[in-house]
Amino acid sequence: MSHPLASTCPQHHDHSRRHFLRDLFGVGAGSLVLSKLPVQTLWDSPLLVALAGAPDDRVLVLLRLKGGNDGLNTCIPLHDFGTYKAARPTVHIPQGQAVKLTADLALHPRLAPLQGLWQQGALRVVRNVGYPEQSLSHFRSADIWASGSGAEEVVGSGVLGRYLERTYPDYLSNPPDTPPAIQIGGAGNLLFNGPGDFNYAVSTNDPEKLYEIARTGRLYDLEGLPDCGYGEQLGYLRAVANTTFRYAGVLADTYAAGRNDGDYLDDTLGRQLALVARLLRGGLRTRLFVVELDGFDTHAKQAEEHGSLLDSVARNVAQFYADLGQDGTDERVLTMTFSEFGRRVAENGSAGTDHGAGAPLFLFGPGLEGNGTVGAPPDLGNPDQTGNLQAETDFRAVYATVLSRWLCLDDELVDAVLGATYPRIPGLGLSCADSTAVAASPQRVDPGLTLRRRGNEVSISYTLQAAGRVAVHLYDALGRRLQTVFSGTQPAGAQQLSLDRRYVPGLYVVSLETGGQVYGMKLPLF
Repeated sequence: MSHPLASTCPQHHDHSRRHFLRDLFGVGAGSLVLSKLPVQTLWDSPLLVALAGAPDDRVLVLLRLKGGNDGLNTCIPLHDFGTYKAARPTVHIPQGQAVKLTADLALHPRLAPLQGLWQQGALRVVRNVGYPEQSLSHFRSADIWASGSGAEEVVGSGVLGRYLERTYPDYLSNPPDTPPAIQIGGAGNLLFNGPGDFNYAVSTNDPEKLYEIARTGRLYDLEGLPDCGYGEQLGYLRAVANTTFRYAGVLADTYAAGRNDGDYLDDTLGRQLALVARLLRGGLRTRLFVVELDGFDTHAKQAEEHGSLLDSVARNVAQFYADLGQDGTDERVLTMTFSEFGRRVAENGSAGTDHGAGAPLFLFGPGLEGNGTVGAPPDLGNPDQTGNLQAETDFRAVYATVLSRWLCLDDELVDAVLGATYPRIPGLGLSCADSTAVAASPQRVDPGLTLRRRGNEVSISYTLQAAGRVAVHLYDALGRRLQTVFSGTQPAGAQQLSLDRRYVPGLYVVSLETGGQVYGMKLPLF
């Protein structure tokens, strides 16, 4: 017998999934918005093992300055102030107003609240970041930053989307307990898109609605759907709803358990960062966040508008870390700014600046190894043929360093996600263990991890190639940490650790952190 909706199937074949979601599910501004697909869960992957074993459950918050942030008015070029002032007679920042941090680093006066982070060793500046053959299109350049592609290459997946796709192979059938990626405010872009146009990020604007959704929502059956385009779309919609409700409860619980102690501005960015802080302080195990502040496309009336935006960044980021610092959560949270491009050296005829190329980005957090700068001051006397600053540091090298040295993913896996090998930047002040081990880039040697039971005793064995700091963690098959078995210093050679708890037979994940590397292995316990 045909399904009663079968007659409607032809007209649904041409109805895109995005429109189907919009029209039937009513997704829009409000309590919970998913970008195309729910977050998938994945434990059966070496990337998840590597991430699960990363020290201190580190978190990366990406702060997008949407529109193309003007780097020259963000970091004032005191080293060549005459050239800067001549190129920008009306929009330059007076030398006496700049917030001077070092002899060659000075910030816009509205960034003054960042002085405290600099003095605490929780701020680094990377100058002249960009990529070769810079695109001056907002959309194209944003896609390049998200996908990690070259300027002449169109890639439909994002850097973090490819990472999550490798980490979560059973996306719809086995979602994890915690969403691995969350975007708060604004629509998602390619950053979290995996191959196949699946977006792995949950996006929410109103956390207080989550409890209501979790309490009243019900799960939908994915079986017995009509065998046609409509059935495929209906199954897709139900899968989205299922995962939505699953994470609504998790987010509501952690939101209720957390609190805010920061004096954030009551603006878009302040509300977003306050939400991230509250969820993390409430125990949310999500590792990747994106927040966004729009308005940096300052073609006209730049002086007032740009200053107001930078004021929001500085005051809210400072409060974000003060808030997280109330319970020590700040130590494991790194925030990185990014923008699709900088602005042109010379101002235009509308008291603004046009699309440019190289620009600075900021890294924030007490997990940094002190303050500092990377890269030389911008060369205003040697712009490219269109009058733009030339990029010195490839943004993909920054990505590679953050993934390898902050999230502590294996170097080979990072290269696979980025599609090429990019140099790791030692000046970013990031490391997974001690800085000397990371700088030495030791050759990766299999430590021979084993997990075995003898009578009532369960032990983990491995071999260290060199003495040093070691951390060993045990996880269940869903990636939940069960026990930190050891954390300290050990000599080179064979090691054996006994577990202080009894565990039932099953499949477990053991991670070993040593020498700037994270090793992980799925091991059965009989």
